[in-house]
Order: sequence, then C-alpha cells, then structure tokens
Amino acid sequence: MVKKSLKLGVALAASIAFTAPVFAKDSSKPIKIPTHNWSSQVVMAYVIGGIFESMGNNVEYVSSDSQAVYEAIRNGDVTLSHEVWQSTFGASFYNAMAKGGVIDAGTHEAATLEEMGVPGYVIENNLCPGLPNWEALKNCPEVFATPDSGGKGRWLEGPQSWHGDLMPVRLEALGLGDKYTVKFAGSADAIWAELASAKKENRGIITFNWSPNFTDADGFVFLEFPEFKPGCRKADGGDGSCGSPKGWLKKAANYQFPKTHPAAYTAFSKLSFSTKQIGQMAALVDVDKLSHQDAAKKWLADNEAVWKAFVE
Repeated sequence: MVKKSLKLGVALAASIAFTAPVFAKDSSKPIKIPTHNWSSQVVMAYVIGGIFESMGNNVEYVSSDSQAVYEAIRNGDVTLSHEVWQSTFGASFYNAMAKGGVIDAGTHEAATLEEMGVPGYVIENNLCPGLPNWEALKNCPEVFATPDSGGKGRWLEGPQSWHGDLMPVRLEALGLGDKYTVKFAGSADAIWAELASAKKENRGIITFNWSPNFTDADGFVFLEFPEFKPGCRKADGGDGSCGSPKGWLKKAANYQFPKTHPAAYTAFSKLSFSTKQIGQMAALVDVDKLSHQDAAKKWLADNEAVWKAFVE
C-alpha cells in the first residue's frame, strides 16, 4: 500500500506540474514608450519606464505625435500609450482599434476635463462679473485683450495639432467672433509662461487647460459652456457651440504586448493613477523645475507603495 500510495503521489505531482500554467519571460526587446508635449505625459512615460526597468525590462522612449501615436501602436512602432484622453484622442484610439492591432489596457482612476478657463484670481477679483458662465464673456472682451489680439479678447489655445479648429469654431458658434479671437500656443510651456505672467500682472487671461494637471492645486476654474452632448460638435453634425465632456483617461497597447512582455503588460494593465498623483508628476516639472527624468525618479522614490502594488 505504501508503494502504491507513493506511485500515486508521484503521478499526481507530475500531473500538477504538467497542467500548471507556465508564464513566459518578458522579451529582451525594448518596450517603446511614446513621449508627447505636456509634462504629466512625459513624466509618466519615465515613471512607467522606471517600473518596467525595475522588473528587468528594456525600455526605449519615442517622441511621437499625440494623434498619430495610435496608428504607430497598431503598426508596432510604439508599444503603448499611457494617457489616452477621451475628448481629444478617443476618436483616434477607437479608429485604430477598429482596424485591429490596438487593445484597451484599462482606465486610470483619474477623470479628465480639457477646457478653456481662467485662473482663480480672475473670478475672485471680479475682473469679468458673471464668470464662470461663458455668457459673461460678452460684456468684458477688453479684460482679455493682448497686444497681438487686434483689440479683441484673446483665447489662448494649446498647439493647433491638439484640437485643430475646435475652439475657433466654438467661438463663432457662440456669437463671440466679433469680440474674441483664438491664438494657438506653441507648446504647453508657453501656456504656463503666459499664466505666470498674467498672475504677476493681475490681468485677465482665458486659456486652454486640463485636469488632472498641476494647476488643480492653484484653483484654476474651467468656463461653463453649453453642455456637451453626442453630435454637438461640428465634426459630428452639430454647430460646435458645446463645451467639452468630462471623460476617462485610458491606456492603450499593441495587441502583441501581452504575449511578448506578459509581466510588464500585467503591471501596465493594473496601473492606475489618480488626479492628485498625475498632478504631482506635472508639478515636479512645471513648478519645481526638475527635468522630466529627474521628476520621474523622485516620484518613484517618494511613491514606492503606490507603484509596487502594480508589479506584485
């Protein structure tokens, strides 16, 4: 009986060993992470890269257009995207998914909003009574005029590659075209420089901004435009007067990523950052003036309990 039991035990152990899942090691090929042109995205790229490197993976950073990156992911030229903003990049993301080759790798805890707004002091000091309701803008264009705005109030948009003619169309649809003009900033840094200058001079400024961002802590106020509804934008058949929707912040990946780097992909799919955490990443660059790489190193060192939960 003892010999028989021993044989059964050996056979059972062999069966368990045979049927237990065997996880492949991550490929030695580099995980290609895109960098765009705003602080939280670049810092987070290096944060995620640092997490992957702590797991023994090789990482490569690729400067990429924020709209074209989804086609690059689909083709395998880039491995993932870690900041997919619904309102700005949702269409490009879903179009790439529909063609095949891009997968939804999950959603961050942080909700998003991309909109025109004003620094808190504009409202606190009543520079334009009635804000944040957009209709108040009808009565105070001079408050937001600049030397380059031709006597009109100025809306400072982000780079034109971000949203195309979204804001010029909205301005006209709201009947504000005779009182305001849209100027495009060359970069996110140009927006922050203008905000700092306006604050120093206590003057009015209307600028594009987003949340999560480091400006959340400063009390930046988004303007209240007509409610966003499906089909309200000009590209979707509407007049374009509506504001921006509150949306999700997703992650995208090439469909091969779970196969080539199963451990890294599992960590990436678990990874989720809050509004506060993403704002902290951006602030390390835009407020504390660290380089993106040094900001990522500091964030990783200060938040081990957060990111190590993703790799366990």
